[in-house]
Amino acid sequence: MNTRDTLYVKDGNLYIGEFMATELAKRFGTPLYVMDARYIAEVCDAFVAAVSRGGEGAVAFANKAFATLATARLAAAHGLWFDVVSGGELCLMQRAGADMKKVLFHGNNKTPKEIDEGLAAGIGFFVVDSLNELELLDEKAKKLGIRQDVLVRVNPGVSAHTYEAVVTAAPYSKFGFDVHTDAEEVIADIASRKGLVFRGLHVHIGSQIYDHSSYDQAIDVTVAFMKKLAGKGIVTDILDMGGGYGIYYTDEDPKFTPKRYAYTVESVARRVREKAAENGLKQPFVIVEPGRSIVGEAGVTLYTVGAIKDFPGVRKYVAVDGGMFDNPRYALYESKYSAVIANKADKPADEKVTIAGKCCESGDLIGKDIPLQHAETGDILAVFSTGAYNYSMASNYNLNAIPPVVMVDGDRADYIVKPQTYDDLLRNNTVPEWMN
Repeated sequence: MNTRDTLYVKDGNLYIGEFMATELAKRFGTPLYVMDARYIAEVCDAFVAAVSRGGEGAVAFANKAFATLATARLAAAHGLWFDVVSGGELCLMQRAGADMKKVLFHGNNKTPKEIDEGLAAGIGFFVVDSLNELELLDEKAKKLGIRQDVLVRVNPGVSAHTYEAVVTAAPYSKFGFDVHTDAEEVIADIASRKGLVFRGLHVHIGSQIYDHSSYDQAIDVTVAFMKKLAGKGIVTDILDMGGGYGIYYTDEDPKFTPKRYAYTVESVARRVREKAAENGLKQPFVIVEPGRSIVGEAGVTLYTVGAIKDFPGVRKYVAVDGGMFDNPRYALYESKYSAVIANKADKPADEKVTIAGKCCESGDLIGKDIPLQHAETGDILAVFSTGAYNYSMASNYNLNAIPPVVMVDGDRADYIVKPQTYDDLLRNNTVPEWMN
């Protein structure tokens, strides 16, 4: 548990903001996602200050980590831009009232419909990721009589030290153009087109990264590529270095404060500027795209403990009223989490348990061998660092409702995503007339 002013233990109880976790569970029910607004705001402020220190830059929130109207409003109020990866995320930005010129549209296979939607919305940048997209975007922009600003996603061939499934810049990745082979030709092609304007490069090497040397290598390779482009008369105005900063999940991970997280952002921006100067290049506008590091630790998921099964010397199961439908990350990546019994938070975590979900799958687990206080049916279990890629990857598997989301801001708490009902689950079901 990475404690802070808005996440702490007092009189044996876990507090989120000024609320006991058990009080939130009683008021809103479980399973329940709880997001800490003040922590999100603090990280946003720290990141914006860090990227702009020493030059011009912006922080774009990666919506895929946690996409809600309330989060978008909060992030925008603290000066963030946004990246989107689907028409749905773009629609959310529009309904949240975001500045479309500060939106970047990512994705390795944008559909024609999504390209139309992005152009109609007047977004700032498309991040071009394939030849198909390049051709289609140019054609559609010319028909509209506009010139669309684009960044080109390039692959520097740097392997981030992280889980294989979330590495995105190793050789033969599905993302981007290789700086050593086809990227230069693609960018020269864009520069000659009437519907597109080449503005810069985008690089993202992976997620949950602690080893900053991976970023340093990626920057060095990318700036060298920028110099090569400059030799051809192509100026790189913008360098977007993506995100991927690792956060705390268990005591195997470092416990960072928002200022310490921001140091990574500052280091990335500083190295870009230093390397550009060394190579005699124009200072690029630096963009970073954190998602997990803004909202990950802001989230706590609350469950009610149900069945308990103990196999002495083998395994003890503590089952909860959620599972892989609200947190699929263990099933996908064997991701690790830490947890406490919220109403026994000051007791020693002297048992190792497997936290099991309620789905009809043996692999429906939140985690194995998690240190925990002695659990009893009816206890409230809090799982930490669930603000990123939990709600956004949730499903209705087994026709379970995706849990609601409550945002806490000091002594205020309210829904930012309301509870689903059975009617919601079946709303789009229909029976063809010929079946009656």
